[in-house]
Formats: sequence, structure tokens, C-alpha cells
Amino acid sequence: MKFDFDFIGIQNYFRVVGEPSLIPYIWANRVKPKGQVEMTEMGWEVYPEGIYIIITQFAKYPVKEIIITENGTAFSDDLVDEKVHDQSRISFYKRYLQQVLRAKKDGANIKGYFVWTFIDNFEWAEGFRPRFGIVHNDFKTQERTVKDSGWWYRDFLK
Repeated sequence: MKFDFDFIGIQNYFRVVGEPSLIPYIWANRVKPKGQVEMTEMGWEVYPEGIYIIITQFAKYPVKEIIITENGTAFSDDLVDEKVHDQSRISFYKRYLQQVLRAKKDGANIKGYFVWTFIDNFEWAEGFRPRFGIVHNDFKTQERTVKDSGWWYRDFLK
């Protein structure tokens, strides 16, 4: 690349597996993963190694810094007794962050990582469901409750 970028921002949620096609990618046939695979509430495959692959693709270039600007997941979670037990989201972040660390150890100049997202929000294509946040948002009252994943992430950052 001829331009001297300050950083490259990477967003990663899922991989797309396509079969060969003569038409452009946008119209290519998307192939569902074979076998039993973990899926998010959005119907996206959980594939932690994908973030490693993307990071190492960008790390080949003379980029000053790589920042993971968005990485997250939506799993069905509900507020019960003022708590949200979202173990699937915790597992997701543990596995994806392991791959980010792996890429860093392999030489990628990773300088930041942002969870998508801090608080449940309105998803532009899906509305108020699914929930991506590590903080539950009651959309009617605006009361916020830190999910188990939020407490886990706090402790992880320490």
C-alpha cells in the first residue's frame, strides 16, 4: 500500500464460506458450514480462528498499528432476578481473544481491541433483538444491568 496509514481497523463477526461462481461475490452462493457448528442468535458461525486469519492477512503489510474496532456476538440472554447469565458470550470472548493474542505473539502489531458492544442497542437491520452488549439495556426504562460477560471482561482487563 502506498499510503502510510496510522492504523488499520478490523471488524470481525463471522466467516463467509462460498462456493466458486462466475458471478461477483455479492451474488455467490453462500455455503452453510458442514457438521455441528456453534451459531449465534444472528445465525452466524462462531469461528474464532477467523479473527487470527484476518489479522495476519493485514499484518503482512507495513501498517503502524492494527486495532480490532468491532468483535462481538449476539446470544439469547434474558434478565432474570436482576442478572444476565451469558456464559456463551464469555466463552466467545475467551476464544476470540486467545486468537488475537496468538496473532500478537506471531508478530502482528495489535494495539487495541473493542468489544461490540458495551450496551445492548438498536441493531439497524434487526431492531432491539438480538442483544450484543455486555451490559443489558431495558429499552423501556433505560435501566442498565452489567451482564456476567461484562463482569468477566472487567476482570480480564485487570
